[in-house]
Amino acid sequence: MGRATLIGFSAVAMWALLALLTDASGKVPPFLLSAITFTIGTGVGLVARLFMPATAGSEKIPPQVWLIGIAGLFGYHFFYFTALRNAPAVEASLIAYLWPLLIVLGSALMPGERLAWNHVVGALLGLAGTFLIVTKGGGIAFDARYAFGYAMAGVCAVLWSSYSLLSRRFPSVPTSIVTWFCAATAALSLVCHLMLEETVLPVGAGQWLAVLGLGLMPVGAAFYAWDIGVKRGNIQVLGAASYAAPLLSTLVLISAGFAEPSLRILAACVLITGGAALAAKSLFLRKRAASEAGA
Repeated sequence: MGRATLIGFSAVAMWALLALLTDASGKVPPFLLSAITFTIGTGVGLVARLFMPATAGSEKIPPQVWLIGIAGLFGYHFFYFTALRNAPAVEASLIAYLWPLLIVLGSALMPGERLAWNHVVGALLGLAGTFLIVTKGGGIAFDARYAFGYAMAGVCAVLWSSYSLLSRRFPSVPTSIVTWFCAATAALSLVCHLMLEETVLPVGAGQWLAVLGLGLMPVGAAFYAWDIGVKRGNIQVLGAASYAAPLLSTLVLISAGFAEPSLRILAACVLITGGAALAAKSLFLRKRAASEAGA
């Protein structure tokens, strides 16, 4: 279980590159960028199949798995882009980033899972750290004019947390299925682009490399790693640790020269790291008890 949790957290680490690579990709509109990068992500899955053990071809994938997967990947991005178009980015991002907390709380409904106080407190500490990063130390001002955008951001949080929790109910479904979730998301994103956006392609080798990087990692390998984590790892720890994504993203931007270090970042680091450690406390205690019993 520890290894699967670490694999799942590698997805969080890859998502930390999302802001930097998106900025470097130029002015490509969101749905077109989603269509291109999820196409690359589909290629990641197809290549990975060459090195993965063959699965039983006779085993049928339940219809609800297709619904969960496509609604999770495409639905999250569709409603997130809609939220950003209809509400200020700070407030919309904070609402959308309720999904790790919803994963921790929702895990109590999963078979064989037990929600403890340290999971909840750890997730809340992570949310507090995310608040510091997203608001840049300032305040937030919810305005009734943007109620539709706020609602769309809330749908984002519910969709991604539901996708993560419901995927855990189908541990026998191979991770290779994510390949087809990515393919469907790419196709639906292209339809949305043709209906809603003007086509603007990346300019120059640098922007195309950034798009390729997005497709290979944050929008590619990350979703396969996340599938392994939520199906076989400690989902409470993984949910609380997911608040590290905005922190790691900020640290990446600082190292690249796009942001300045500050006490706010340090405080967020303490809150998020402390929250993740607190959420993982019971996991560490179980491992210790198991090692002592086997000694």
